[in-house]
Amino acid sequence: MANNADPAASAATVSMPSRPATPLASVTNRMLLALGLLAASAVIVYLGRGGYRDAAHPGRPLSLLASVYYATITLSTTGFGDIVPVTDTARLVNVVLITPIRVIFLIVLVGTTLEVLTQRTRTSWRIARWRSKMEGHAIVIGYGTKGRSVARTLSESGVPNESIVIVDTAADAVAEANAAGLVAVGGDGTRRAVLSHAEIGRASQVIIAVNRDDSAVLIALTARQLNSAAMIVAAVREEENQLLLRQSGADHVVVSSDTAGRMLAISTIRPAAGRVIADLLDHGRGLDLMERPVAEAEVGAPARDAAGVVIAVVRGSEVLAPDAPEAAQLADGDRLILVSARGWPAGSSPA
Repeated sequence: MANNADPAASAATVSMPSRPATPLASVTNRMLLALGLLAASAVIVYLGRGGYRDAAHPGRPLSLLASVYYATITLSTTGFGDIVPVTDTARLVNVVLITPIRVIFLIVLVGTTLEVLTQRTRTSWRIARWRSKMEGHAIVIGYGTKGRSVARTLSESGVPNESIVIVDTAADAVAEANAAGLVAVGGDGTRRAVLSHAEIGRASQVIIAVNRDDSAVLIALTARQLNSAAMIVAAVREEENQLLLRQSGADHVVVSSDTAGRMLAISTIRPAAGRVIADLLDHGRGLDLMERPVAEAEVGAPARDAAGVVIAVVRGSEVLAPDAPEAAQLADGDRLILVSARGWPAGSSPA
């Protein structure tokens, strides 16, 4: 995610996921369509060959070659006059069939310009339709290593691709996001206009995964101003910036360097524990973390008696260990964090 003030970066552009055809495929398709129109015209002329007069062979019906020749010069030019329709039927066929085919043939020849206009119209329509449907989506700002992992985990956790929007300044990152089936906004995430293009006012989550802590702080400030209700989660490299980011509006802050260092230490000292933690973070391939509200029948009971393997109880903003005295009686509104190797029960969600 670029962070320098760049006029070009402030101009946000929405890019929809697509699978564009290669230039060779596009040219090949146009050639095949042109040949198909030419063949259809030649067949039409040959079937009515008795209604044409060939100056080179007067009194004889058109041959197949002459029919192809007439179709070719008629579609590509206005004709040379050496072969002309002479009967009413032949003239009517030229007006009703050959002339529309000629128009389509000419459109194919100038298809590049037409394709650009059509693509722009279609893209504008898709963007307008996308904007009208966006509500409660997740915005991932920064599509580097962290951003790609965030998007992949969200998708694996059941969030549809249509509800994930990527914001990045790099054109190759935008293209990569589109190739993954995600809508992307090209621009600097610190700019209000760019985040507005991502429909941040109607987003429910904002994930900040940029590479610079100062940029993360600016993005958090801007995002919080534009949406006071969204959950903002941010990654920072230095622990000393964690408090600053929280003061800027982030609800949760992950210190990436500190987390990586702890994982390295745990994997060195307690290799089995390190493997378990890595397994928990690798969604869908072994042990998974899930979160669910306390069931009505579990209220008042200790956390250790709740269904499933409970590893934490979330009560308001406090996280309790299952064997903590405060967790001896579960309260209505508590949420349980569990470890599971199976699908999530009803009412639960990935933690």
